Amino acid sequence: MNIRPVSDLRNNYTDIERDVAENGPVFLTKNGRGSMVVMSFEQYQRASETVENALDAADRQARSMSLRYTHDEVFGSVREMLGHGSEATAL
Repeated sequence: MNIRPVSDLRNNYTDIERDVAENGPVFLTKNGRGSMVVMSFEQYQRASETVENALDAADRQARSMSLRYTHDEVFGSVREMLGHGSEATAL
């Protein structure tokens, strides 16, 4: 993971541009805390397509099933899964 101070974006833009091209996203910090992520357009496009594909698959599955969950059921399941680690699974 490549982490750099946000000031490097201004002072060392060429280095960050090269790092992104060669090694993937660069995480920028401001005052020691995460501020933003710099990635190439192609990296962003791939990440967006992955999310879009997952949402499309979920929509297709939902259309083929009559079973529906409430907001509370879904988020309660996720909270339980997060609380129990890998032993639990979400709905």
